[in-house]
Amino acid sequence: MTEVRQTAVIFDVDGPLLDLTRPEEDAFFIPFERLYGLIGLSRDWDSYRTRNDEDIIAEILENHLGRAASGDEQRRVIDVYGEVLREGFASGRLKASAVPGAAALLDRLANLSGMALGMATANLRHAAELRLRAAGLWQPVSRYPGAADGGGAKRDVLARVIADLRLPPQRIVFVGDNLNDVEAGRVNGTHFIGFHWEEARRRRLSDNGARHVSGDHEETFRLIVRLLGLARRQGAA
Repeated sequence: MTEVRQTAVIFDVDGPLLDLTRPEEDAFFIPFERLYGLIGLSRDWDSYRTRNDEDIIAEILENHLGRAASGDEQRRVIDVYGEVLREGFASGRLKASAVPGAAALLDRLANLSGMALGMATANLRHAAELRLRAAGLWQPVSRYPGAADGGGAKRDVLARVIADLRLPPQRIVFVGDNLNDVEAGRVNGTHFIGFHWEEARRRRLSDNGARHVSGDHEETFRLIVRLLGLARRQGAA
């Protein structure tokens, strides 16, 4: 049966759905140490040219090798990253940390008729899937899994998801926690909700163009209902 989509909510992963733990962050850098002996790499994601894991891998290798990395060289780093994550979750060394209320929010939205859910993350798709599965959050967003694969800024990742949805942007809400998410929503013409539990972070989002901010997912749901006009639809109230 063909899916009938009327509206959609797309989530950034880290921030709105998952808290990025230090061991998960470590996992991203382990391949560079194993393969090239690189340590002390910047963990300030905004310090890289593009906040996208695929592009960050290419930049780190370029800086180390003094030339553009080959596809095989980049793929080896990505493969080792996947191995580290899979082993870590299987052994219990890594644990995904769901944001409070994220599971309930996804469940409420998934039960709305005509609602599509997806993600737009700067993490690689296989990594995002492993982490979301470990937190029990993968299935709701798996239909439209926009990720770092293919490169580009968050606005490009979100644009790819919108193209797959085939919905006008005014019927889409994007939920994110960073300034590049604000830009992604603005450039693509979607509604945007800036989410963070810290008031200072919400204020930063507001000061940089986020018209709607939320500090908990009850408020996120209320904003989605209002922005997409869902109050008139059965089950949305």
